[in-house]
Amino acid sequence: MDAEPSMASIGALIGSPARSAMLALLFDGRALTATELSQAAGVSAATASEHLSKLITGGLLVCEKHGRHRYYKLAGEDVAEALEPLIHLVRHKPAPIRQASSEQKQIRCARLCYDHMAGELGVSITTALVAHGYLSIEDRHYNVTTKGEQFFAELGIDLGSLRKTRRQFAPQCLDWSERKPHVAGALGAAITLLAFNLKWIERTKHRRIIKLTDLGREQFKQKLGIKL
Repeated sequence: MDAEPSMASIGALIGSPARSAMLALLFDGRALTATELSQAAGVSAATASEHLSKLITGGLLVCEKHGRHRYYKLAGEDVAEALEPLIHLVRHKPAPIRQASSEQKQIRCARLCYDHMAGELGVSITTALVAHGYLSIEDRHYNVTTKGEQFFAELGIDLGSLRKTRRQFAPQCLDWSERKPHVAGALGAAITLLAFNLKWIERTKHRRIIKLTDLGREQFKQKLGIKL
């Protein structure tokens, strides 16, 4: 009997309001304790434990033990990319009004998709990298061109180290809100980490929504010609 999870089993896993809340909370790439996840889902510790066990068995989460604590996180970037549109639909049910809420506008503008930038900001950066000849597209992946090697080196991104990691280097991730791809993988994460470290973007009270700073707006315009 095939032990691989089916579409139906995965659908059942994320169909639970408590489990979908837990998954959504982990979409910024951080690991959380069972207590934090139970509080976010509004369930008891015992119930949270049952939900987490099912998510691990279903291949959506992994658990890591550090000292006396256990931390839960998404099983990988591929899980985040596959579930992001679905989690969004679960958390934001269609409203009977045409005007999008402030939170919906912000999450479409700039957000984290696991550990890389998404939304209008992520797509704009990726589009500009391709337009400037720093990235080329091949079979749903991005390749860094010779020109791009120099560009990323000047930014301080070590492409050699990124290529040695176990994760995909620079796959395309179809952005659910923009309907266009943004760069994900090790390169997407490195660009995002650089932007955080240089204060071009910053976190907000919402765990997934990120804010473009005035410095970031200036730097992205200067380096990539992006007007945001």
